[in-house]
Amino acid sequence: MKMLASLALGVSLIASAAVAQTAAPRADQTEFRALYKELVETNTTLSAGSCTLAAERMAARLKAAGVPDSQLTLFAVPEFPKEGGLVVVYPGTSKSLKPMLLLAHLDVVEAKRSDWVRDPFTLIEEDGYLYARGTVDDKAQAAIYTDTLIRFAKAGYKPKRTIKLALTCGEETSGAFNGAEWLAKNKRELIDAEFALNEGGGGRSDGKGNLLVQSIQVGEKAYQDFTLTATNPGGHSSQPVRENAIYAMADAVAKIRDYEFPLEFNDTTKAFFAKAGAMRKDETGKAMAALSANPADGAAEAVVNKDKMLHSMLRTTCVATLIDGGHALNALPQNVTANINCRMFPGRTAEETRAALAKAIGNPGVKIEERVKDKPIAKAPPLDPKIVGPMEKLAAKHFPGIPVIPSMSTGATDAVYLGATGIPTYGVPGPWTDPDGNGTHGLNERIEIRSLYAGRDYLYDLVKVLSSK
Repeated sequence: MKMLASLALGVSLIASAAVAQTAAPRADQTEFRALYKELVETNTTLSAGSCTLAAERMAARLKAAGVPDSQLTLFAVPEFPKEGGLVVVYPGTSKSLKPMLLLAHLDVVEAKRSDWVRDPFTLIEEDGYLYARGTVDDKAQAAIYTDTLIRFAKAGYKPKRTIKLALTCGEETSGAFNGAEWLAKNKRELIDAEFALNEGGGGRSDGKGNLLVQSIQVGEKAYQDFTLTATNPGGHSSQPVRENAIYAMADAVAKIRDYEFPLEFNDTTKAFFAKAGAMRKDETGKAMAALSANPADGAAEAVVNKDKMLHSMLRTTCVATLIDGGHALNALPQNVTANINCRMFPGRTAEETRAALAKAIGNPGVKIEERVKDKPIAKAPPLDPKIVGPMEKLAAKHFPGIPVIPSMSTGATDAVYLGATGIPTYGVPGPWTDPDGNGTHGLNERIEIRSLYAGRDYLYDLVKVLSSK
């Protein structure tokens, strides 16, 4: 799951620029719209959809554009036949340059028709927006990357650097089959690259046609769920005792609520707080700048912590999300469980996070276990000027006057699996969302048509520039 342009800068706090008004679509945009529509309308939910079908449809379009079968690898495993994906290898002319990798996921979050105003799996245009599940997360990027290689093939473009594209499944569901993880573990040579471009960056508008900021995601937290378990022999509810599994769990969850992981900075978050803080003219902006200069400034931290996004960027966070317990209305509980969802700061391990939770709870009777074991540690990639520089330069061309800020996502993407194999992965600028997040992961997901087309043009140029050097 991504947090597209996770920047809470505030509409009035930075200079904005009006995005060019929508003109009649170009011929290439019309062709792209058909590809995008086909991908969006292919249901890829875990419950009822098929990423395998979506991958096959994208492969068919690439083949029709002239990409040979030898450059297309459709993959799936027998246990999960509908959760397959596609890897494309578009060869470069250089024998010394390592490839670049484009990564996007095909799967989407569940969407019930009864909850939505419109059919979530029919692309519907209204008031300058396109509505459907996956219009943003992450089929916009998957479609743009696929379309980019189609355009390259039709034009006969020969990059210096080989371009690889991996369209995978499983990003939206922790514990499900994950295509990026499977490729990293089983087909490392197929996706081997010097660096990768992924989701997680992007723009933020004021919701009124003004683009405020573009971000480059340089690092993210690692996702981990912990299961807390409290047990008790139980008994008849007419004779209650103090040792109660529900009370033990309630105490444990309350202590986690009150526990604050220590503040941390890395190169990305330090740059973000300094640059974004300097743009803001309010108390929070001053505190951000002060904290980046002196992480021990407790007064500045207290101000920054009032903003939930900024607070989360500074530390590991853990929160109770589910609780279950008891077996009868008239019996003392024998077993109570709770799920604690943690987002671990880059470099932090599940074991040290588990140990911190155990210390905060202070009750060895409450068992703590990782829900999914052996997940990789999040590794923040470097602020490499060879990659970040072209992103910023092209953003100045495509989005003049708009600041570009490196950021660390408080969410998580499949970048964690690539980082674990030594492939630094960056979330790119491009399409933007409104302040409400455009319904991503929620109801009535949508993308502004101007955002989709402008982001497509930017990413096409970015891939061309990065593959030509």
